[in-house]
Amino acid sequence: MSRRCTVAILSDIHYAGPAEQAIGDHYDFAGVKNPFVRWPLQFFRDFAWLKHATRQNGQLDRALATAGEPDHVVVNGDLACDCSSLGLADAATLESASECLHKLRTRFGDRLHLTIGDHELGKLSLLGERGGLRLESWRRAVEELDLKPCWKIEVGNYALIGVASNLIGLSAYERDALPDEMPGWEKLRTTHMAEVRATFDSLKPHQRVLLFCHDPTALPYLWREESVRRKLGQIEQTIIGHLHSKLIFWKSRVLAGMPVIRFLGGNVQRMTTALNEARKWKEFKVRLCPALAGIELLNDGGFLTVKLDAEARESAQFQFHPLRR
Repeated sequence: MSRRCTVAILSDIHYAGPAEQAIGDHYDFAGVKNPFVRWPLQFFRDFAWLKHATRQNGQLDRALATAGEPDHVVVNGDLACDCSSLGLADAATLESASECLHKLRTRFGDRLHLTIGDHELGKLSLLGERGGLRLESWRRAVEELDLKPCWKIEVGNYALIGVASNLIGLSAYERDALPDEMPGWEKLRTTHMAEVRATFDSLKPHQRVLLFCHDPTALPYLWREESVRRKLGQIEQTIIGHLHSKLIFWKSRVLAGMPVIRFLGGNVQRMTTALNEARKWKEFKVRLCPALAGIELLNDGGFLTVKLDAEARESAQFQFHPLRR
């Protein structure tokens, strides 16, 4: 009888420690004075996206209580709310991520594996007026929180691989970085891509792959790598986060191939650049792990488990576990 293995997958926890809770839920547009900009944004946040963004810690507690005892646990990016949009370089974001990690590591120990999300590293806020990528956020992620940019674990004939999507798709985030920090980011990307190539080159012909990549913006850049493209047939599923809801995932697939919009700011350009190349996602067999809290409109949060046949005689069996607020 084939050995079975269970992997639990959580994504976009967006935990808020005391300092981020004190900032409040409307941090994205707290400084926006123009009511014709602020009101539509507040309506979208409250009725479509997530009304109480800094008050969802209970979702993590519920997930930890219901996840059982999986053989492995993957958290696919975005530990903290990142109210500052500066990533872990901000003390409040670091506090939130540290508290979240303490709960996860206390519960799962060395069974826990984590990818790095954009909220760990920082990005321009919704209107592009504050925040951005910071090298200090990367240093804290790797040195203080011990997050691994690229990792691989083997489960029989399966290989689980995690990558850092922001580094892979760095050119899409270039507007978010400080100009004098770009050489540092480019150096980190070069190192990371060498690790990714080596990881895919090390795959044995019989191995199936579950790839974990927080932001699907990175996938077209991965596709350009010959080492990855040669092994696309071995990728059984690519699990992404970042999009929070199946509704957003569906809309992204519908809009795949749309033109890039360059005149509405950096965030719109980055998102439409990703959508312009989203047809490449299909080759990676993408599956979304939603945010633990989902979105306000649908209350569709939860997490995934996947049962693996270690001999890979059967396909991976995914199950969604809803956590309605």
